[in-house]
Parts: sequence; C-alpha cells; structure tokens
Amino acid sequence: MNREEIYDKVKQCLNQALGVEESEMAPETSLTNDLEAESIDFVDIIFRMEKAFSLKIPQGELFPQDIFNNKDYVSAGKLTADGLTVLKSQYPYIDLSGVNGDLPVSDLAKFYTVDMLVNYIEHKLTVQ
Repeated sequence: MNREEIYDKVKQCLNQALGVEESEMAPETSLTNDLEAESIDFVDIIFRMEKAFSLKIPQGELFPQDIFNNKDYVSAGKLTADGLTVLKSQYPYIDLSGVNGDLPVSDLAKFYTVDMLVNYIEHKLTVQ
C-alpha cells in the first residue's frame, strides 16, 4: 500500500469518526485544532484505523499517554528536555521538528495531524 492509498483511507476513517468532509483535510490538518476531535474521538479513530488497515494499535502506541505521568519528563506542565527526547524517540511519526523544549503538555495535541496518522500507519505496516 503506498502513501497516497494510506492517506485516502486515513481521511475516510476521520470522516466516519468525526463527520468532517475529506475535502477539508490536508496532511497538516490538526485533529484537535482543525477537526475538533476530543479524547473520546481518538478511541473511535483508532478503532476505525484498526479495521481499515487490518492491524492492532496497542493502547498508548499512537497517542502518547504514560510519558506525561513521569516527573522526569514533565515539570510545571511542560515537557522537559528528557521528556522531549523520549517523546521523539518513542513517537517518531509525530513531527516535532522545530520544538526545542519547554513544550506545554497541553500544546502537544496540535501535533496530532492527518500526516501523523499516515506516518504511523506507514511505520506500522512496514514493521508487520
């Protein structure tokens, strides 16, 4: 499956989960800021992507969770340098280029984009 085919399927999943027209989605479209996805929507998105791509997405593998509970990685509501390093290494499909530190945890969701989902699926299909 090539990137364009993955992109089309991801847009279909988002359309079904969020009711947003595929024409309103671009690679850089933020799931939360632009498509107004909420935490409960992420569960539906994962379910639909698992079904569409015939794969299993373990909890915490697509959207970071546990990292935010570690005081070595988060201080005063912001990712520490170590936290950012771990985030970049464990979630290479999230484009954090240009982020140098002191990223408020609350701002991380803006990096959850359509392209991030495509990157994840590409990665997941490669390692299967």
